[in-house]
Order: sequence, then C-alpha cells, then structure tokens
Amino acid sequence: MTVLSTIDWIIIFLYFTLILGIAWWVIRQKNDSSDEYFLAGRNLGWFVVGASIFASNIGSEHLVGLAGSGATDGVALAHYELHAWCLLVLGWVLAPFYMRSRVFTMPEFLERRFSGTARVILSLISLVAYVLTKIAVGIFAGGIVFGVLMPEISFMGLDSFWIGSILVILLTGAYTVLGGLKAVAYTESIQTIILIFGATLVTYYGLDALGGWSELRRIAGSEMFNLWKPLVPDGVAGTWSPVRTETTMAWYFNDNYPWLGMLFCAPIIGLWYWCTDQYIVQRTLGAANLTEARRGTIAAALLKLLPVFIFIIPGIIAFALASSGKMDTMATEMLDEQGNLITANAQQAFPLLVATVLPSGIRGLVVAGLLAALMSSLAGVFNASSTLFTMDFYHKFRPKTSEQDLVKIGRFATVAMVIIGLLWIPVIQGSRGLYDYLQSVQGYLAPPIFVVFFFGIFFKRMNAKGALAALGIGFVMGLFRLVVDTPVALGEGFAYPEGSFLWIINNTFFQYYSLLIFLVSAAAMVGVSLATAPPPPEKVRGLAFGMVSAEDQADVKSSYTRSDVIWSVLVVVLILIAYGYFSG
Repeated sequence: MTVLSTIDWIIIFLYFTLILGIAWWVIRQKNDSSDEYFLAGRNLGWFVVGASIFASNIGSEHLVGLAGSGATDGVALAHYELHAWCLLVLGWVLAPFYMRSRVFTMPEFLERRFSGTARVILSLISLVAYVLTKIAVGIFAGGIVFGVLMPEISFMGLDSFWIGSILVILLTGAYTVLGGLKAVAYTESIQTIILIFGATLVTYYGLDALGGWSELRRIAGSEMFNLWKPLVPDGVAGTWSPVRTETTMAWYFNDNYPWLGMLFCAPIIGLWYWCTDQYIVQRTLGAANLTEARRGTIAAALLKLLPVFIFIIPGIIAFALASSGKMDTMATEMLDEQGNLITANAQQAFPLLVATVLPSGIRGLVVAGLLAALMSSLAGVFNASSTLFTMDFYHKFRPKTSEQDLVKIGRFATVAMVIIGLLWIPVIQGSRGLYDYLQSVQGYLAPPIFVVFFFGIFFKRMNAKGALAALGIGFVMGLFRLVVDTPVALGEGFAYPEGSFLWIINNTFFQYYSLLIFLVSAAAMVGVSLATAPPPPEKVRGLAFGMVSAEDQADVKSSYTRSDVIWSVLVVVLILIAYGYFSG
C-alpha cells in the first residue's frame, strides 16, 4: 500500500532541508565553550525557550500513546496535559533559584543545596531513566509512524520499523552532536510550528470526515468526553482499593486511572517532570535572564493545553470513524471481528488518521510534523544526557578540563547515547503499552526527586543527610517495584502466588505505590533533617525561601510585568474551562 504521494515526499524533503539548514547555521556559529554548547550561551529568548520546552515534551507518548488513549478511554488522560500549571510553578517559584545559582544541571543544583553525593545519585538515576523511558519510547514511536505511513519501504532486509527508527536517531543525533543545545532549541522552535499546524489539520479533516463535532460526541458517547467518569467505573468502591482484584481488574488493565491516584499522585509526577527534570529545565537555564525564562514557561504552558485537542481528540475521532463504519480502513485496523476495539492497535490511531483522511500535500506536511515531534523529543534527551554526563561526572572528577575538551566530551557522550538508541531497537520492536510503561517508571522514580527539590527550596531546615535519606530510600523502593514487575511483564504466564507479599506489590496500582514512595521519602527527609544538625547558613543562602537577600528579592520583583501576571492567570482560567467542559 502506497500512503505517500510524490508531492508528500517533496514536502518531507523540504522539511528536512529546512531543519538541517537551521542546524548547519547554528553549528557554524562559535560553539567552543561549555556555556555555548550545553546552555546555548545562556542567551535564549522567551519564544525559543517556550517552543523548545513544548517540542521536547511532545514526543512519542503523544503521537502514539496519548492519541491511542483517546481511542480507548476518551479524554481521561487529559488530566496529565492539563497539568500545564506546573510550568507556572517552574517560572514563578523555582526559576529564580535556578537562575540565581548559575548551574548547568539539576543535580548540580542539589550539590549547591545539599552535597556532592546527592548530585551523583541524581545524575546516575537520571541517565538510567532517560535510556529506559525517553529513548526507548522515542525509538518505538518512530518505528510505528514509519510502519503505518511508509509500509512499502525496505532496505537490505530491514522493514519500515527499523528504517524509520534508524533514520530518526541518526539525523537527530547528527545535529545534536554538532550543534548542542542551541541547535536543538532553534530547530525545535520551527518544529513546534510545523507540529501544531499539522496536528490541527488532522483534527480538522478528521472531524470533516466524521460529520462534525456533534456527530463525534454522538458516536463516541458522553463518557468519552468526561474527565472523571472513566476514572470511576461501575463499582466505585473498587477504585478505593489499591490492590487489583476481580472487581477492579477492568480499570487496571484498560488504562482507566483511579481518581484518588490521579488527584494526589499525578501532580507529584507533573511537578517533578516540569520543575526538576534536566530534560525540561535545561531550556530555562539557557534563557538570557529570569524574565525570558519565566515568559518562556508561560508560553510553554499555553502551548501545553493544545495536546488535548490535537492528539486526544484525534484518537477519539479515529475510534468514531472505525466504530461507525464510515471508514473501512480504520475499522479493519482497529476493530476485531466482533466490532470491538483492539487495544494493542489503538496506538496506531494518529498515524492511521494521517494515512486515511488527509489529502496529498497536506499529508506530507503532517508527516513532517510527526517527524518533527519525534526528532525534537530525541534531540532533547540526547542533549540532556550529554550535559549530565559531562558536567556531573566528567567535569566533577576532572575539574581542570578545558572548555574545548568539555565540548568534545559532550559530543562523544551524545554519540554514545545515539549508539545506545540504535542498540535498543531490537529490545523494543513489537512492544506494546509503552505509555503505561512510561508513566509507571516515572511514578517510581519521581517522588524522592520531587521531595528533595521542593522540600529543600521551601524549608531551609532540610539538610544533606535528610536529602540522602529521601533519595536512597525512595530509589530503593522504586527499584524494588521495577524488579518485582519485570518477571511478570516479560515472563510468559509468570505470576506470583496470589495473596503473597510479592503478588500484593506487583498488583498494587502504580499511582498508589508512587504515593507510598512519596510519603516514606518525605518522612525520611524531614525526620533525618530534624534529628541532625541544620545546614550551615552559607550552604542555604539564596537557595531556599527565608534565605534570599533583599537585593535578590528586588531583582525577582523587577523581572516581571503586569502582562506576565495576566498571561499566567489566563493559563489557569483556560485549564478550569477545560475541566468544566469535560466534566459534564
């Protein structure tokens, strides 16, 4: 089946020419200092910061996982997208501390606030997490998109999945290695525009093929447009139970998230991701000043509201087109012989819409947008990983390394991440359910990091021993859960004896287990900190509330205007409107 026409290929070629041209222009600029390579010379404007944050976030879990969740569960997972308010917390609360500290990485900030050991622990965990989550999921999505849109491609025995994955990794790795964060940020700005425009066209043409918004709501049903109903299925008592049973098995397996977990756990994961993860915060650190950094986060928050309409809604449209019989191609791919949705195939919803409802030319533009999302996501993780390795490991243990050598090491580290990405393809080919995989792994790793950053900034009494206790205990609990879950996930038919300790751990919903990690980590940090000596004032000065000088406070107040406040309030109002509309 030929999905792309000649005009589509021409547009895709022009897209790659544009992206590589911008990357080449950036690469030719002076790029031989660590500030230039890892933080774009700390000179990024607010639009580049905001667009880069958005493009880094919008990756495979949206193209494949989020749209697929729209087909299976409607707007239930819009809760995660409506956490755009977390970006306001980054811009208004945490960015002043980060910018004031002049750090390169988030682990380096922990060293300033607590100790060098805390820095090493967080750097190591972050690098491992990037391989297990962002790189793995990014490669998987690249293969899925190519497999659906370019199924006829093959080369030397490699199918479209392999070719797509390899091309995305190599092209992205090339300009990331040579250009550093500046190349990543500037290309992501263009990719954001292409992605938003292309995804909007998918929603428009999908609704047109279906017969409009009212027809979508009629076919899909009101429950698909209710943020809360999928979280509270029949038998409400079941959602209070943290352990899977016969009565709760349906919501556990169908990706329906219990409202208690979504209400209390999801914000913890959201604040960790948007406010403390190197992958996101590095763009803020590259801003010219606090004003540009804050405005960048406000712009990113506004952009972050779009995925509900350009990814989740298209997933619902794909389901409606398939179930209504209005498009046989969709029905063949997504429904079984009884007309029920094949959950494993739901992740193809977005690329299937692109392949079936878009006219030639438009299809090429949207495919370029999909590739933009994949490339920007991978570019972000490649650059973040090289920064972590170079600044938190190599430079820490070899502090006399020259600026030029640091840039060389950063490039070598990026190449290493590209190679790891290529080697990872056989591991993930044919995998299913990576969106849940991503959320669960993040749920196990996020709580202790959230605790040490937020408790450390909000409470000046927290000390290094308390931070290490929280990180150590929290990570051990998260790693224990991953070890327990792995045999069940990989072993065909493997199961722990029902009612045993390991069975209870494995069958505890990941959000509830994540909340347990948070509570234990918080108790450990507070308890150990209060039981030991307070940190020296010079260790906390400027890095925690109550230890900020009057001069620094005045600088923060002068860094924003009334318009910054108005735009931030608008973000909150739009989130409340979305909750109101999708709650009836």
